[in-house]
Amino acid sequence: MTDSTQTINDAQLRVKGIAALKKEFGMAATLRFLALMQQNPTDYVEISRQIYQEQSLDEIFVRAKQNWKG
Repeated sequence: MTDSTQTINDAQLRVKGIAALKKEFGMAATLRFLALMQQNPTDYVEISRQIYQEQSLDEIFVRAKQNWKG
């Protein structure tokens, strides 16, 4: 996480997130993605498992410490 993402408010985060999706997928796929996110419940535990499956716990903690600004 960069310094700029830690100081933005919720509205700014939404705008940046949608812009990133649009840049990556295009407008039609972005709208489809947003519709899917509202229609289907999201299992964040399963998403986390998929994101971190190839990483050790130590690697995850090192990255978390590097990005922690609390």
